[in-house]
Amino acid sequence: MGRRPVFLAILAAALVLVPAAPATASPATASPSTRFDLDSADIPALQARMASGRLTAVELTGRYLDRIHRIDGKVNAVLALNPAALGQAAESDARRRAHRLRGPLDGIPVLVKDNVDTRDQWTTAGSRALRSYPAKDATLITRLRDAGAVILGKANLSEWANFRAAKPTSGWSGVGGQTNNPYVLDRNPCGSSAGSAAGVAASLAQVAIGSETDGSIVCPAGMTATVGHKPSLGLVSRTGVVPISAEQDTAGPIARNVVDVALTLSVLQGRDPTDPATSTYPRSQPKDYAKLLRPGVLRGARIGLWRLPVLGPATDAVLTSARNALVKAGATVVEVTPPYQDRLVELEFPALLTEFHRDIDAYLATRPTGPRNLAELIAYNRADPLEQTCFVGQELFEQALVAPGPTDPAYLAMRAELSDLARRSLDETLAKYHLDAIASPTNPPAWKTDCAVGDNDVIPSSTPAAVAGYPDVTVPAGFAGPLPVGISFMGARWSDARMLALAADFERVAPARVPPRYLPTLPS
Repeated sequence: MGRRPVFLAILAAALVLVPAAPATASPATASPSTRFDLDSADIPALQARMASGRLTAVELTGRYLDRIHRIDGKVNAVLALNPAALGQAAESDARRRAHRLRGPLDGIPVLVKDNVDTRDQWTTAGSRALRSYPAKDATLITRLRDAGAVILGKANLSEWANFRAAKPTSGWSGVGGQTNNPYVLDRNPCGSSAGSAAGVAASLAQVAIGSETDGSIVCPAGMTATVGHKPSLGLVSRTGVVPISAEQDTAGPIARNVVDVALTLSVLQGRDPTDPATSTYPRSQPKDYAKLLRPGVLRGARIGLWRLPVLGPATDAVLTSARNALVKAGATVVEVTPPYQDRLVELEFPALLTEFHRDIDAYLATRPTGPRNLAELIAYNRADPLEQTCFVGQELFEQALVAPGPTDPAYLAMRAELSDLARRSLDETLAKYHLDAIASPTNPPAWKTDCAVGDNDVIPSSTPAAVAGYPDVTVPAGFAGPLPVGISFMGARWSDARMLALAADFERVAPARVPPRYLPTLPS
């Protein structure tokens, strides 16, 4: 189904739901009262405009739909639009008129990574084998709907969250094709949440939902100058999210600023009896993370700086500037190198093979139609030539199929050591230097997308927090030429509020984000 017919269908629905012309007005034709910079507006500013009558949720949603129609041909971030989006926006406007708003996300358009189940749209994980409807909404979608958010559509992703081929190309899927980095279009957006991050960077939605096993929220956010939050494991339910590993998977928000991420996390978080990881969710967690984003949080904070020179001199130069900004803001910065990194790399991949086979079989059993297990997915890919148009292989599927089972003693020992070392890597570093957080470069400058060679993704900074289940928040730090570089703030488990507050203060004292220019390429 092409984008233009879907877009026109949604606009036609708008004429039935909301006859007034401004519902489908584009930025060029909007009335003076509705003209504003979509790229820089945050959720509090949008809610203030709607509260004053200068904007409606239908107008806002129409602005984003118009922008998708005009811009997404370059970026290819949006896999499918939601035909009900403008209807949901109209319902939000009705709630506002009745003084029954459900909170700060009411009427706010959200893109959702297409590995998150939505009952009214296909959920494919980017695979042609999964072109069907799931049985019901993911828990996090239910939370977004209950908060009044407008589900704008599904974002493209790296097929199977980059867990199919030994050398995949991030941002490519058999269903959606290749997502491009909006800053330089022939450069890669990184990570499996590629469409979520690129869509937000291109102002195709106010917020997007991504997911991460190791790096798939923070790396695409870093490479597209957006803010991404990989929450503590157990903070956000994974029920209804296509899995890789229950030991590491989590979903989280991506936005153009920290306050929007904080507001979205406040909606997503909470216990879910269908996800055992959330049983450890502390009742002391803040209900509203945005209220804790106060200026001056960096003053007196102790930050460990993990440089990672392997990411190259351009990235290190951005990190040096970030260090200077932290010191100027009153933080004490101590250079650190968390231990056990080589062993984490050695252990993580074989553990994930076992967990993927276990968890994908369990997930597929919940789908009303389609493949029932990993073996059937492998057979499908062998028979569908379109699944082989970018990266051909499915080596990870094949290795997972024959990996030791989840009760195998060697696997259990491996996972226990892996999780323990990841936690110790961060806990021991935080304790040794009395740190509030560890800051590291999120990503190098984006590499050129090339299906023939796959990703150039030596990016170790995400692994300790990903494996430990600790929070990781990335915020724009600077640019290498026109290519964004992010800085990540990692802390102890459940310190999500503190990491968001530190990231927000860094965003305030060292604002780095500029909108993308959609450059076709870079000079040779």
